[in-house]
Amino acid sequence: MDTQEAPAYYGITKPISVAGPSPKEEELTKSLMEELRRQNTFEAEEEAKNREVVLGRIAALVKSFVFKVSKSYGMSDAAAHAAGGKIFTFGSYRLGVHGPGDDIDTLLVVPKHVSREDFFSVFEPMLREMPGVTHVTGVPEAYVPIIKTKISGVEIDFLCARLALAQIPDDLELRNDDLLKNLDERCVRSLGGELSSCSRVTDEILRLVPNIPVFRDALRCIKLWARRRAIYSNVMGFLGGVAWAMLVARICQLYPNQCAGAIISKFFIIMHQWFVILEFTIPCADPLLLRKWPQPVLLKPIGEGPLNVRVWNPQEKLYPADRVHRMPIITPAYPAMCSTHNVSASTQEIMTQECKRAAEVVGRIFEEGAPWSELFEKHDFFSRYRYYIQVVAAANTPENIKKWSGTVESKLRQLVLKLEFVDALRLAHPYVKGFERVYHCISEDEMNDVAFNRISEAIANRTEEEAKKEPFCRTVYTTTFYVGLAIKPKQPGTVGPQRLDITYPTNEFKKLAKQWELFDLTVMDLYVTHIKRQGDPILPPRPDLRDVTVLNYLTGCSRMVFGRHPKLRKDRNLRRSSLSGGGGTNGPQPSVQPLAASVQAN
Repeated sequence: MDTQEAPAYYGITKPISVAGPSPKEEELTKSLMEELRRQNTFEAEEEAKNREVVLGRIAALVKSFVFKVSKSYGMSDAAAHAAGGKIFTFGSYRLGVHGPGDDIDTLLVVPKHVSREDFFSVFEPMLREMPGVTHVTGVPEAYVPIIKTKISGVEIDFLCARLALAQIPDDLELRNDDLLKNLDERCVRSLGGELSSCSRVTDEILRLVPNIPVFRDALRCIKLWARRRAIYSNVMGFLGGVAWAMLVARICQLYPNQCAGAIISKFFIIMHQWFVILEFTIPCADPLLLRKWPQPVLLKPIGEGPLNVRVWNPQEKLYPADRVHRMPIITPAYPAMCSTHNVSASTQEIMTQECKRAAEVVGRIFEEGAPWSELFEKHDFFSRYRYYIQVVAAANTPENIKKWSGTVESKLRQLVLKLEFVDALRLAHPYVKGFERVYHCISEDEMNDVAFNRISEAIANRTEEEAKKEPFCRTVYTTTFYVGLAIKPKQPGTVGPQRLDITYPTNEFKKLAKQWELFDLTVMDLYVTHIKRQGDPILPPRPDLRDVTVLNYLTGCSRMVFGRHPKLRKDRNLRRSSLSGGGGTNGPQPSVQPLAASVQAN
C-alpha cells in the first residue's frame, strides 16, 4: 500500500496558476452546467436508482458464482462462502460522468481457484438465467476476455481478474501493487495494465485531481464535445473515455483552484498547442528516427513495481514500439501503459483540427458571449468528404454479427494505416461507430443489395412476419462502417486527372479480418465498397445507389457474393452466398479491375 504523503501540488510539475475563478468565469460555468443539462448529459434519479439495484444484484450473483465453483472443488459450505468475490466498477460510471443509457464497465475479482474458463462456462450461463437479462454475449477469445450483457435496461461489460488469494473479502481494495503478483497476463490487463480504463487507473485518476467536482463537470463537457465531433473512440484511433479523462485531469492539476468553465477554456488552448507540437516533432519518413520525442502526458511520475512486466518506456531499446506512439497519454496506475497507442497520423490531424475549432469557439464564448451550444454542434463527417469507403459486416444471427462486427471494427484501424500510404490520399478518417441493421430478404437479389447497402424502401420496411409469408425468406444482420477519404490537392502543372488506387489496402484489410480464428464463410462475410458523395451528405446506412454500383465495380473486390453483382448479371456462375442457405457453387469469379478512378481533392 502506498503510504507516501501527498505532495504540495498535484502532478509532475507545479501549477501554472493557483488563482481562483473570476466572476465572469463563475458565471460562464453556471451557463455551461445549464447547457449540459439541456443536452441531457445527466441521468434521471430513477435511472440512477435502477443502476444501483442492478449492481447490487450482480454483486450477489458473483458471490453465488464463486460459491458454486468452490463447491465443485469439494470445499465445505463455510469455506465456499468465505471465498467471497467482489465487483469493481470503472470507466465513466466510476468517474461519475456517465449519462443516460451509458453502459457500466464492471470488473469481477475472484479467488485463485476460480479460472477464466469458469467465468465463461459457469458465470455466463448464470447471467442468462438472471431475471431481467435480455442478451448475453461472451467473447473469450478477445485480447481482454469480456462478457457483454443487458440487465433491466442497463448495459454492462464484464471483465474478470483472478487474484492469488484464497479469499476475496468485502473490504478488498485494488490499489496495492502486490496484488498483481503471480497473475497471468490477461488478469494484469483487466486490473489496469493494457486495458487502460480499468479499476486501478480510474481510482488513481480521482486521487490525482485537486477538486473532483470541478474535474467531473469539466470532463462531462469534454465527453459531450468529443462525442458530438465524432472523435470519441479508442478502437478507431481517437481517444477513449479514460484518455480524455487524463487530459482533463492534467489541466485540473495545472489550474487547481479554477472552476469548470475556466478549465474548459485552458483545456482547448493547451491541447491545441500540444497537438501542433506533436505534429511538427514527428517526421513523416522514419518514425524511429525522432528528432525530438513528443512529451507524454503524465499525472504522476512513472514508477516501478513488483512485477517483471512491460512498463511504458520510449528510451529503452527493449520496447521500440513505445517510441512510435504519436501522442502518448500514460496511465497513472502500475504498470504504466500508453492509453493512446491506436492514434494514427490521420486521427491525430483530425483531433488537431477539432481542438483548434473548439479553442476558437470557446474564445468567442468568453469574449463575445457566444452560447455554449455552439461548442457541441454535431460533426459534419457525412458531408465533409467527396469519397468514402463503406465496410459492411454481415452475418446470419444476432450472436454472430456481434462477434464478427466487433472483429471487423477492431481491424479498421489497420485499414486506416494502410490507406495513409496511398500517394493520392491526405488522410483517412474513420467514423467512430458502425450502423447496425436487420433485414428480412425474400430473394437472393435482395440479399445482394443488402450486402452492398443498396437498401430499397421495400427491404427497409419489411417485417419478419411479412417475409415469412414468402417462399424465400432469409434474415441478414449487418453492421456498416465508414472511412472518409481526403484527397491531396492536384499539384500545379500536373497534366491529366488525378488517380486513386486503394485496391491493395482494402484487399489486405479483408484478408486480415478473415484471419479471425472464428471466421466462418458459411454464416458471415465482409464487403468493402467505395462510394462518392454527390452534393448532399451521404445518409448511412443508405448511400446513393448509383454511386455504390459504379464505384464498387472499380474497387477491386475479389468476390461478389449474396447473388449476382448488378453490373455482372450476365455471369450466371457466380457463387451464391452461403448466407442464403443455398450452399451454392464455386463458379468463375468476376473479373474486376483495380480502382483507378479520376478523383478531385475535397
